[in-house]
Amino acid sequence: MELRLEHPQDIRLVTAHGPGWVEIDRERHETNLILTPETVAPWFAGGFDALDETALDALFSSRPELVLISTGATLRRPPVALLRRLAAAGIGFEFMTLSATCRTYNVTASEGRRVVAGLILT
Repeated sequence: MELRLEHPQDIRLVTAHGPGWVEIDRERHETNLILTPETVAPWFAGGFDALDETALDALFSSRPELVLISTGATLRRPPVALLRRLAAAGIGFEFMTLSATCRTYNVTASEGRRVVAGLILT
């Protein structure tokens, strides 16, 4: 039996990543991004410690069913206030390393789900 990964041509996918950068459909980015199956957009400036409720609100604009937020190379715990804000939004969410965020986003987006990834690269 032969297995092939199908790549829907109409969605944005992560094609590579490394410390401080990510490729979306083979285009390299070095600033924080919001990634949905339809769009790639700049996100807030700063690292994980600069993540705030305003930055979270930008992730909700596409009305996702799942929000994935990268914490960089290592898994970090978000402040309780941000966890409360996410829980109050009634949307599923996960904080994970950049590598895990990219993999999970690609699988979820390929399944046709309404997912948004907040990629913190700085």
